[in-house]
Amino acid sequence: MQSLITRFLERLTLSPAVWVRVLATRGSVPRDTGAWMAVFADSTVGTIGGGRLEQDAIAHAHTLLTDPDAAREQGYALGPSLGQCCGGHVTLGFALVGAQDLARLRQQLQAGHVPVALFGGGHVGHALVQVFAHLPLDVHWIDSRDAPFPDSLPGNVRCEHSQPVQGAVATLRPGSRVLIMSFSHAEDLDIVAACLLRQRARADLPFVGLIGSKTKWATFRQRLEARGFSAGELAQITSPIGLPGLRDKRPEVIAVSVAAQLMALPPWQEP
Repeated sequence: MQSLITRFLERLTLSPAVWVRVLATRGSVPRDTGAWMAVFADSTVGTIGGGRLEQDAIAHAHTLLTDPDAAREQGYALGPSLGQCCGGHVTLGFALVGAQDLARLRQQLQAGHVPVALFGGGHVGHALVQVFAHLPLDVHWIDSRDAPFPDSLPGNVRCEHSQPVQGAVATLRPGSRVLIMSFSHAEDLDIVAACLLRQRARADLPFVGLIGSKTKWATFRQRLEARGFSAGELAQITSPIGLPGLRDKRPEVIAVSVAAQLMALPPWQEP
């Protein structure tokens, strides 16, 4: 499954487009500053919120594709002029782009992506990667086994075979949100311990989540306390992960729940 950025850039190698971005907002609006879509002559990639706003933006982008002198910035009052109930104001930017802009666009689009480290190539890990493909994330997917990863990966995912698996913790990008769900409880414990040691030294992992039950975490707490970790340090671990109260254990449901939990963490920037 391709990420939104990959779909845009691959299509851009074949034909030019107008890159439409939300430059500024005021009041109630469907998407925040930074949201974007790419308008090609016969299709679009992405969305700035749908409705009449998006319809008018696509029409103006088509004009720009044939008339380079058309306006590159437009303001829209959603209530008075477009009849949308949001009632706010949106300023859109329109830029003609082509294959010559690929490197610049890739760097710009990925600049705001949040790093996620996913330990475990099991059923939930695979389901999470499919959900993450649609989100502004840079995913570092790690497993100790030789072949847990699929042949085809979203453009925002890179894989690493690490043995021992906890050795990868030291190389994670600062600011990574860490999700731990390996095939082995022993591996999970070692990964958690490595994350806690990194937090003790650098304090640069804003979220460390462990899949499992409250009983599993109670057992882990005892073992981690025996390794010398304090109650304050253990409070940095979130376990179980996912939205509270959700009892459905299907991997796809867990994946959506965990993704929603990550998106609720500050700061979150729109793509």
